[in-house]
Amino acid sequence: MKTKWNTLGLAAAVSFLALPVLASEQVKIGLPSWTGAQAIGHVLGEIVTSRIGGKVEYVPGNNATIFQAMDQGKGDIDVHPDVWLPNQQSFTDKYVKEAGTVTLSSNPYEGNQGFCVTKDFGEANDITDIADLGRPDVAALMDSDGNGKGEMWIGAPGWASANVNEVKTRDYGLLDFIEPIRAEESVKTARIKDSIAKGEGYAFYCYKPHAVWFMFDVKMLTEPTFDPAKYAMIQPSDDADWYEKSSVATKDALKDVQIAWSNSLEERSPAIAEFFANFALTADDVSGLAFEISANGKDPADAAREWIAANSERVDAMLGL
Repeated sequence: MKTKWNTLGLAAAVSFLALPVLASEQVKIGLPSWTGAQAIGHVLGEIVTSRIGGKVEYVPGNNATIFQAMDQGKGDIDVHPDVWLPNQQSFTDKYVKEAGTVTLSSNPYEGNQGFCVTKDFGEANDITDIADLGRPDVAALMDSDGNGKGEMWIGAPGWASANVNEVKTRDYGLLDFIEPIRAEESVKTARIKDSIAKGEGYAFYCYKPHAVWFMFDVKMLTEPTFDPAKYAMIQPSDDADWYEKSSVATKDALKDVQIAWSNSLEERSPAIAEFFANFALTADDVSGLAFEISANGKDPADAAREWIAANSERVDAMLGL
């Protein structure tokens, strides 16, 4: 009996002494503008606060800003929640491989990206391939501002994928017919909804996972099969003449998408860093979260809490419980 009470007393003491350690665990999560990143960022944050007992701050930023802050290791931004490779390869090469200041998760989910139209618009005008957007009759149906070119959303400012899509638009021979548009993703979503309501044509960069597949009846256009020999992309972070020096005339390869975090986090908040190393979601998880946020109007924090409650055993596994 004495041994039992001594053991209980030790456990209580360890638990008590551990509280200040847990309380010191804190992390600043970078939040890019796209919905999937917002969703994953809040899942990370909610698990840190509700299961680890740490403190979380969300910091909006683009890819370059987040990676630079992780590299500096001062705690201004500690984690990127949605790194798409090879889209962001220039950043991972610089900070993960060369500088060795950032860690990339080994638990990716699969991403696929391309260009989409609504199914009704595609079927009514026999649009199945990216080359069909270069037909004058199709371009005219997509010209909402009367400038003689159809608009196509290629991504948001600061997205590496938008740079790729700008080069693709040129190298697919579409620039005489299509005007590539950069705008926040909310603008694209509103434009899809408006084009459906008005029966207009519209094309846009699309990717999986994403809420758009639950929100609208859309289809991805075919492109030339991925060929690394025809995919030479240089990002602005590597060369100011990136557009002139790049050449992309093929579909993107399937993506690995994962989180990345500053190596300095392992010393400042080791429990959080260990959790990040075990963190894993599927493409379906991310699509479902994005749908709740984009289509159902849920706050990302609320969507994250609901997902965690519904996936308690998976969260336990990530925490090593």
